[in-house]
Amino acid sequence: MAPLFVCLVICGAITAATWLASIVTREYSWVDRIWSVAPIAYVWVFAVASAFDARLVLMAVLVTAWGIRLTFNYARKGGYRPGGEDYRWAVLRGRMSPPAFQAFNLLFISIYQNGLILLISLPALTAFEAAGDPLGAWDVVLAALFVAFLVGETVADQQQWAFHRWKAAETAAGRSPDPGFLQTGLFRLSRHPNYFFEQAQWWVFYGFAVAATGVWVHWTIAGAVLLSLLFVGSTAFTEAISRAKYPEYDEYRARTSPIVPWIPRSRDRAGFRAST
Repeated sequence: MAPLFVCLVICGAITAATWLASIVTREYSWVDRIWSVAPIAYVWVFAVASAFDARLVLMAVLVTAWGIRLTFNYARKGGYRPGGEDYRWAVLRGRMSPPAFQAFNLLFISIYQNGLILLISLPALTAFEAAGDPLGAWDVVLAALFVAFLVGETVADQQQWAFHRWKAAETAAGRSPDPGFLQTGLFRLSRHPNYFFEQAQWWVFYGFAVAATGVWVHWTIAGAVLLSLLFVGSTAFTEAISRAKYPEYDEYRARTSPIVPWIPRSRDRAGFRAST
């Protein structure tokens, strides 16, 4: 079977399974739980179908490394345990009527997000259609950039993990954590460095489609574009929650770049130094 058809079948099965699981368990993070796994399957389908074309194998290995890291980070935060639902879904449920949220669950959480997961993987389709061309200098550059962004996201997530462990320990000891949100390390340069590195990896992944064909724009760029738009909405929603919870968050926003790491506008005064 054509690899795209195989991926569409897999995507359809995952979409149905995650939606049904959300209905049965009344937890709505099932797509989050497969987010780091499905792209690995999709890209390897193309790599195998190409008889292990060198570029597609490289792309599959990079996505596998991305997926292993993301799965580990999600697991240690309890995402795979019962009750490990993303806290933002509970906030959103409180703002919507039950029928409206169930429609949102079906159309956005289950169908749209699963479709997006497939789309971000589809530069592999462009590379598959151009299979046979040898790896070149641009492939090496793209692979190095992907790894660099992967390391950056690993560091950001580790800093966030260390901060939340410190915060939990302070709370358990009967103290009020101060500050209440992370402002040091990479989070001194960006309010969401992990978001930046995540998006950057998938734009680099699209770059392999360009390297394979020598053409800058393919329809498979849609995945990277839509992922960035998803992060725009996710960032706005997350920050609205943080602003309501922490009065000092506006000061942090005023001095810190929202996504792209950049020099802060003024010296921050966070009391916590995250372990790197």
